Amino acid sequence: MPGLDWLTARPIAHRGLHDAAHGVIENTPSAFRAAIDGTYGIECDVQLSGDGEAVVHHDDVLGRLTEGGGRLADMTTAALKALPFKQTADRMITLGELCDLVAGRVTLVVEIKSHFDGDTRLARRAAELLQGYAGPVAVMSFDPQMIVAIRDVAPGLPRGIVAERHYTHDEWKGLSAGQRRSLAHLLHAPRTRPHFLAYHVKDLPAAAPLIARAIFGLPLLTWTVRTEDDRRRAARWADQAIFEGWRPRAA
Repeated sequence: MPGLDWLTARPIAHRGLHDAAHGVIENTPSAFRAAIDGTYGIECDVQLSGDGEAVVHHDDVLGRLTEGGGRLADMTTAALKALPFKQTADRMITLGELCDLVAGRVTLVVEIKSHFDGDTRLARRAAELLQGYAGPVAVMSFDPQMIVAIRDVAPGLPRGIVAERHYTHDEWKGLSAGQRRSLAHLLHAPRTRPHFLAYHVKDLPAAAPLIARAIFGLPLLTWTVRTEDDRRRAARWADQAIFEGWRPRAA
């Protein structure tokens, strides 16, 4: 897809420019405003609420950052928005509300979370919302099926695949060896036709993303850049960093 220079023009703040020590929690309006003030792009996560809305939150269960407990998928949007975060006055917001907050001022990269269970409602809802957004925005997911759904609903919406090489974390234990191999080596690309990639920084260099970048011209983001070694890898192998825990110098 031509015209994606905006995607790599500025470093992208992972879950917003959060700083828990100062009461700025990830994926909250305060973190997003801080990223806007720093002229950084914003990466965020969305989950599906029980009433079918795309809400901005990384975990699929409550409790790590918020009061209360339970699955987001079992709660209404209104109930989720009423829950306080533990260290801030912020409340959970919807993807539509995030679009209103950002209002095109910086790049927005939305990660569609997935259980790899074939349920594409979240991808479809996000695509419906983002088709009408006037600012620079892209969507991405670890799950190829989510990206196929994005293609179906909004073929012109920039879409990317998030990937890594090894898939050893417990969150991937439900995937078969074949699935992990397909994800790591981007074997789904003929189906998903991604416009960009986001690859784990500690797995770079890796053949699949570098071939996609060099031969097919796909922009390569890398996550999550935290350490000095991460920064060197990102600068050497990728087009832009999704960062956390430090502030890149202003352009």
